Amino acid sequence: MSNRPAGHVSRSTRRRDNRPDPETPRETPRRSRARTFLRTADGVPIDAVYEPGTTDRGASDLVFVVAHGFTGDADRPHVRRIAAAFARHGAVVTFSFRGHGASGGRSTVGDREVLDLAAAVAWARGFGHARVATVGFSMGGSVVLRHAALYGGDGRGGGSAGGPGGDGASPAAESGGDGVSRVAPGGDARTDAVVSVSSPARWYYRGTAPMRRLHWLVMRPAGRVVGRYGLRTRIHHRDWDPVPLSPVRAAARIAPTPLLVVHGDRDGYFPLDHPRMLAEAAGDHGELWLEPGMGHAENASDAGLLHRIGDWAVSRAG
Repeated sequence: MSNRPAGHVSRSTRRRDNRPDPETPRETPRRSRARTFLRTADGVPIDAVYEPGTTDRGASDLVFVVAHGFTGDADRPHVRRIAAAFARHGAVVTFSFRGHGASGGRSTVGDREVLDLAAAVAWARGFGHARVATVGFSMGGSVVLRHAALYGGDGRGGGSAGGPGGDGASPAAESGGDGVSRVAPGGDARTDAVVSVSSPARWYYRGTAPMRRLHWLVMRPAGRVVGRYGLRTRIHHRDWDPVPLSPVRAAARIAPTPLLVVHGDRDGYFPLDHPRMLAEAAGDHGELWLEPGMGHAENASDAGLLHRIGDWAVSRAG
């Protein structure tokens, strides 16, 4: 286990044109494009990209941290399209979750990925941005919810997510049997606004054909082979232990951080009871946008929707 704080920038050994530069500065904040590997609290290298944005408006203190869906990565065309859209509203950090793209480790399908997001948020703040908006899609949508619940207060993982009679929400309760903490010490990893797009509300949902296929992909050895070689996604073989805080319970613990829940009425993965549960759990600090004709996650998010999300984040973060 690494003792380094979330957002620590490690040296890369890769020098290809589209891969991180090992000499990216570690200490002096810069507002120019940068790419490097970050080191999570449990020692996983995460491929991350910073882009300063193209806006001339007063949003230059805002940075979007984009959490992609399962099987995505920072170089996928749909992730680059979303980064370009948000760059009109502020700076943008994109990254590849563990087990995806050039990042190390194996995917835990939303569990330890909260550490990846924490490292990316802390790195984003290191460029001098006063405000951070996390925007997640599908799996990433569940991760931004848990991240906001766990990294409240000073952003160091000891926020208000815990409490008497803990149910897996507190940092201490999210430590597995291998002794790896799910919450990183040090580094300001808090967020100022949260956008969750096409997220599930509860785990183990198998009510649609796409989700039944996804469970086969994740839980069967043959499925993980398909994931590795067909989808370029390396999936961990172990079951969750303990089961992480569910998205709907996380949504109830995010206040007073603003939360926007976005969902399409033609989402083929998660029906409309999922976003409605999230919005109900969020209470007065949450908003729900049910988008007519929209399908699932990044590929279904058109330019108009992304522009509205960007405007919402500018007005609500901080």
